[in-house]
Amino acid sequence: MQQHAVTPAGRILLDAEAIGRTLSRIAHEIIERNDELETVALAGIHTRGVPLSQRLRRLIADRAGLDLELGQLDITFHRDDVHVRDGQAPRRRQPVVRDTKLDFELEGRTVILVDDVLYTGRTIRAAIDALLEYGRPARVQLAVLADRGHRELPIRPDYVGKNLPTAREERVQVQLVEIDEVDQVLLLGESEERT
Repeated sequence: MQQHAVTPAGRILLDAEAIGRTLSRIAHEIIERNDELETVALAGIHTRGVPLSQRLRRLIADRAGLDLELGQLDITFHRDDVHVRDGQAPRRRQPVVRDTKLDFELEGRTVILVDDVLYTGRTIRAAIDALLEYGRPARVQLAVLADRGHRELPIRPDYVGKNLPTAREERVQVQLVEIDEVDQVLLLGESEERT
């Protein structure tokens, strides 16, 4: 049985090497399951889905010799937890608005949404809503680095890096070199999350 390292910030579930292997496997599965790979596009969901989609694109290009179309999706105004209340301040911290870039036609494409952690499914529902504002793809698939369970909506990923059973009070935190200067997936308890 594999031992997980513990840091002051939480327990490490995946290190850089494990993340690399996981993304390699997802890239292989994407190639294997999509006969018309040239019609596939990757759309990373801000924030950490964007560098994950870029890494998947490189891995697929290395293996299949094909550069997939690549986009990024901001879901801020499609989230069901963003509230504007008659000019009053919001009750909780609001997410940062980022740009959406989909510089390719969606019609006739398989668009693979890429995110770091799948939890309740609400982020993915918002991402699908945001995506459909730009067009109507032939299919939408979902690739996630980690699935921690506790779904509130009937959403299931097509490509899963790692299933991570968690308690509701725990949190899975993905850190990536492009944003956090380290590659690791941490499990944080309730007390660790507040610090």
